[in-house]
Amino acid sequence: MAKRKVDTENRGFQTRWESEYMFTKVAGKPVCLLCGESVAVLKEYNLRGHYETKHADKNKNMDMEQRLQKAEELKRGLKSRQALFKKAKSQGQAAVKASFILAEEIAKSARPFTEGDFIKNCMIKVCDEVCPEKRQLFLNVSLSRNTIAERVDQLSINLKEQLVKKGKDFIAYSLAVDESTDISDIAQLSIFIRGVDSNLSVTEEFLALRPMHGTTTGHDLYEEVSRCVNEMELPWEKLVGLTTDGAPAMCGHRSGLVAKIREKMQEENATGELTAYHCIIHQEALCGKALKMEHVMSIITRTVNFIRAKGLNHRQFKAFLTELETEHGDLPYHTEVRWLSQGKVLQRCFELREEICLFLDSKGKDTTQLRDEMFLCEMAFLCDITSHLNAINLQLQGRDRVISDMYSTVKAFKTKLTLWETQMRKENLSHFPSCQTMKEKLSTSAFPSTQLADKIGMLAADFRRRFADFEAQKSRLELLGNPFAVDVESSPPNLQMELIDLQCNDALRAKYAAVGAAEFARFLPGTMPQLRIQAAQTLSMFGSTYLCEQLFSLMNLNKTSHRSRLTAEHLHSILRISSAQSLTPNIDELVEKMGHHQVSPSTSNK
Repeated sequence: MAKRKVDTENRGFQTRWESEYMFTKVAGKPVCLLCGESVAVLKEYNLRGHYETKHADKNKNMDMEQRLQKAEELKRGLKSRQALFKKAKSQGQAAVKASFILAEEIAKSARPFTEGDFIKNCMIKVCDEVCPEKRQLFLNVSLSRNTIAERVDQLSINLKEQLVKKGKDFIAYSLAVDESTDISDIAQLSIFIRGVDSNLSVTEEFLALRPMHGTTTGHDLYEEVSRCVNEMELPWEKLVGLTTDGAPAMCGHRSGLVAKIREKMQEENATGELTAYHCIIHQEALCGKALKMEHVMSIITRTVNFIRAKGLNHRQFKAFLTELETEHGDLPYHTEVRWLSQGKVLQRCFELREEICLFLDSKGKDTTQLRDEMFLCEMAFLCDITSHLNAINLQLQGRDRVISDMYSTVKAFKTKLTLWETQMRKENLSHFPSCQTMKEKLSTSAFPSTQLADKIGMLAADFRRRFADFEAQKSRLELLGNPFAVDVESSPPNLQMELIDLQCNDALRAKYAAVGAAEFARFLPGTMPQLRIQAAQTLSMFGSTYLCEQLFSLMNLNKTSHRSRLTAEHLHSILRISSAQSLTPNIDELVEKMGHHQVSPSTSNK
């Protein structure tokens, strides 16, 4: 049977119906201008029936001209009401959007949720001076504590939904896991994910912060990580790497997190093997302890504490430096947790060594050790080598670091250590300026170059030992770092044909030279699927737990002694917003989801 057509049944709205039956067309439907009712089916019979039944008596004495005038008047009134409704809706949505924007800023700046009330009071006061006629618009923006808390949670959920959606496209992903304790002595497990999609685009984002109120054994850690992976709906067979802080609960051979995840991958029949790494930055910091120069650092720490611990000593020391017109006006503190602080303390103490001795003499303190030439040589060496260690530490830090680049940085430093050891034995102090200064000032004893060269050798040996797991992955890392220099014959058979095609392609070689190793992977053609998969797996790997450490700093900024009762859910939401990198909350979508919600004027200004 042929489908009925509206046109053949005269269902198109006709202009004459406005004056004859007082109807107009709104959003495709006929609406009565007199009572506002709409008619379901656009037929003249239905419009005439509605008019004659409900309104015929009211307008029976009007001629056609009067009807036309009244219809136009009613249409103008309807349009005015529609415009007013749209304006109110638009203003309401703007108020909701403004509350989302401010909630995001409050979360990013580690401010308490109650800051919303303070911000609103400031906004109203500014409005009263600048644009008092718009005061009501500002009053409509709800920024109460509960509203800000709700908005922060909604923003966090939106970011998580985006991450879950991106996760469905990952062809390889890795996790970085670290554990720390907050101000309430609650163990917090930080988890980050680094995933690579089929376009070889990298997404590096916060996955979860899990509070652990009980024990923190390998099994406990595994349960939390496993729950996160399952919530994200990530397939275990695509998990490539796991980077941790190297603690026994993380790396234990039988019951550690790494071992448990490997068991899980076997249960899931994952074909790939999990590559586990101990954070490069953490290992680099631990290598410094191989120098075995704690006796030097302990004397310096004791000296600094004497000057800084008591307010009177500290004030007098600063006044003393001002009187001497020294370049530096104070000494910094050193703490074990802040690895880079040791280099700053050593450098400052070495530069102010004479002034420190004079000040301690004035306080009746024994300065024999501080004036000993051998001690000063060791202090100068420790100052220089720590400066070099800090330089590589800073090179390894940061977001979006490719593990092959980090490996290259460590490999370069090991080569430098070999050079420095050779030069030190020959008393060539080109790269050790503090040592050079001490050598020039020595009065009797010779500079202990052999002893210090042995220290450099010990440091180099510890670097080789600690980074042995990276050496085991050398060929894999170099394949991403410079595929054009890889020996084809020693490469895995499934890559050899594609590697030959790649190395003989001048256009791709030119592209590699132009964009660099990290970006080049995305330009690998689809005709090289094995190389693309290999690149995706390597790109997904974390070289360090830097992001976890950075998150703990954010956690400590938010959960302070003044906000110690901040709930785990709210803390999680805040950290997801403040640590987001490639994702941004879709505020327009959130406002749209709230529909026609109108924000009523705030009844209180707390």
